[in-house]
Amino acid sequence: MPIDRTNVAALIPSYFEEKRIREVAARVRAQLDTVLVVDDGSTDGTGTEARAAGVEVIRHAVNQGKGAAIKTGLRELSGRAGLEYVLILDGDGQHLPEEIPRFLEAANRSHAPMLVGTRMTDTRRMPFVRRMTNRFMSWQISRVCGQEVPDSQCGFRMVHRDLAPAMVAIATTKFDYETEMLVVASRRGGRIAAVPISTIYGDEVSKIHPVRDTVRFYEMMARFKREAALGTGASQKPSS
Repeated sequence: MPIDRTNVAALIPSYFEEKRIREVAARVRAQLDTVLVVDDGSTDGTGTEARAAGVEVIRHAVNQGKGAAIKTGLRELSGRAGLEYVLILDGDGQHLPEEIPRFLEAANRSHAPMLVGTRMTDTRRMPFVRRMTNRFMSWQISRVCGQEVPDSQCGFRMVHRDLAPAMVAIATTKFDYETEMLVVASRRGGRIAAVPISTIYGDEVSKIHPVRDTVRFYEMMARFKREAALGTGASQKPSS
């Protein structure tokens, strides 16, 4: 079955994005027939602005974390008949909706169950510290996954419906959730395909806490190593 705009649904986890979400959602809607915004307990106009773009909105009563918002969206969309993939992108404008066709083309070409954007093919606009951090973290995570993931921190990604139940079952709910998605996909034998995307930085404020989330990352990496040593989380050979 060809992958196209009719069988891929967009999922946009959002938190305090009233400034950009209407435009982002409308641009995504121009690329895909189904668009779902999960408002993760925002107290501004995020939900109202998203609805004004003519897309579906699910709202968490309280903020639960980006991972929780993604899981809510995956749970909702993966059960819908006719949908093959869920494409995830941020609501702050860092990801270009006009590059969604790159994911569709890559899915048709690779048949990979998971596809992740990579900004590492052109890092001229990426701040030096972030570039070095991304490379280091991606190297570490690639070792755990048993396959190369050039930009493990990129939130622009696409997940096949068959992977959705495993993604929903992940316990973490914060920003480390996106890293765990890669490990879970790899341990299930799934190939992770890289899709070149643009590097965009505007005036958005990162919601990642540099100290807290760095500690969380190292704790997660230590857990992966323990699981590998015990043989409880050994990665399978990725499938094509």
